[in-house]
Amino acid sequence: MRAIVLMFDSLNRHMLPPYEPDTFVEAPNFARLAERAVTFDDFYAGSMPCMPARREMHTGRYNFLHRSWGPLEPFDDSMPELLKQAGVHTHLATDHQHYFEDGGGNYHTRYSTWEFFRGQEGDPWKGVVPRPDEPAGDPAVHPVFRALHRQDAINRSCMPTEADHNQTRTVDAGIHFLETNVGADNWFLQLELFDPHEPFFTHEDHKKRYAHDYDGPQFDWPGYQKVTEPASQVAHALRVRGARLDVRRLARAVAGLHGRPRHVGRHDADHQHRPRLPAR
Repeated sequence: MRAIVLMFDSLNRHMLPPYEPDTFVEAPNFARLAERAVTFDDFYAGSMPCMPARREMHTGRYNFLHRSWGPLEPFDDSMPELLKQAGVHTHLATDHQHYFEDGGGNYHTRYSTWEFFRGQEGDPWKGVVPRPDEPAGDPAVHPVFRALHRQDAINRSCMPTEADHNQTRTVDAGIHFLETNVGADNWFLQLELFDPHEPFFTHEDHKKRYAHDYDGPQFDWPGYQKVTEPASQVAHALRVRGARLDVRRLARAVAGLHGRPRHVGRHDADHQHRPRLPAR
């Protein structure tokens, strides 16, 4: 057995060429993958949020029929763990931080080996003590989300280039696993990316591919709420999200399934860049 599961969080079918030929998103590698794979036209997810969906993947049972967000239960059978017990090496490469929080802390331990790359969505990664004169943030935003936004700005300052981005390092790790084990048998790789989940943090070279007229506030992290922003701001967020999906590191992950993975250098930004406070 040699199997690869390639996961993208919050991937919208209406932005993908196999489902929407007129989409503004340039994603040729997704089109190439669809040419060599089965494309589902009528498929329904069970429990949509992060950890409930992953519990369903591990157990093969619906989660929301009896509980909300949470870890694997003591009575749950886990697919990666069952494979491991049957002699298949299971490996997880991910930048999905919810695996390592309360309510998600025992999924990654079911794999034979696992790697986690920090920095997504306000992940408590780099520590910067607040200054007395630091702005308190928008009072209309809930304090929990104000703290997440502050931490996210700090994390972004530690990823100044595409090579430093947690998404790049996650894809590099997946390709490294494939290159290392290309001649082996009995392995299962889960290459799991939090993107294109919000916030839509993308470097400028990718945003330029989706240039558009916009002079409103920075807006790449829509809230979980009724849409009240003007149409121009919503359109801006969609363009930024398109750049998030089109980035080369996502395309490389898909392209890697089409042939022998090429060598990619691995990067670690942990000790290379000093974190900065959010701009005033």
